[in-house]
Amino acid sequence: MPFSLPPATQAIIIANGVMYLLELLFPGPALARLALWPLSTPFFEPWQLITYAFLHQPDLFTHLLFNMLALFIFGRVLEEVWGPRRFLVFYFASVLAAGVTQLIVTSMSGSVAATVGASGGVFGVLLAFALNFPRQRILLLFPPIPMPAWLFVTLYGVLELVLGVTNTQTGVAHFAHLGGMAGAAVVMGYWRATDRARIR
Repeated sequence: MPFSLPPATQAIIIANGVMYLLELLFPGPALARLALWPLSTPFFEPWQLITYAFLHQPDLFTHLLFNMLALFIFGRVLEEVWGPRRFLVFYFASVLAAGVTQLIVTSMSGSVAATVGASGGVFGVLLAFALNFPRQRILLLFPPIPMPAWLFVTLYGVLELVLGVTNTQTGVAHFAHLGGMAGAAVVMGYWRATDRARIR
């Protein structure tokens, strides 16, 4: 089937969709405690470093849509290469790295706002795709310009850095996105080093 999804990618997309519906049907403090709260607030709990990645802003459906579309396009390819177990380890390592980065940023800035969204994991997936398939052509939506994966991810990363440093797009966790990419880079580097060690 051309649109079949491997199990781990499928499970992540379904879980995000279910959680979004629950946010719409049962808004309130119960689900809000699953968001990632800054360390300076009384609401932070360790499990939020994972659970925040299954929540999205209920009034911003495009946040969920674009994250899940990226997983559908790029995550499925990586899972087909790695298998579901390695893909899940990689994805949640990116989510965790993004969450830790966001905690550091909110501690430094004094922000008390909660963070939600799968973007940290998605940015890790984008980096891994570019490293594994650097010459694969990607067609942007806006504007519709084709470019190789390595260039697309590089430009996207630089844009996130600029937006984060200049704080010109508030309400978006740009440094968390970069943290997800950094976590992905660490995992990829570790895997490549261990693979080379086995070959020797």
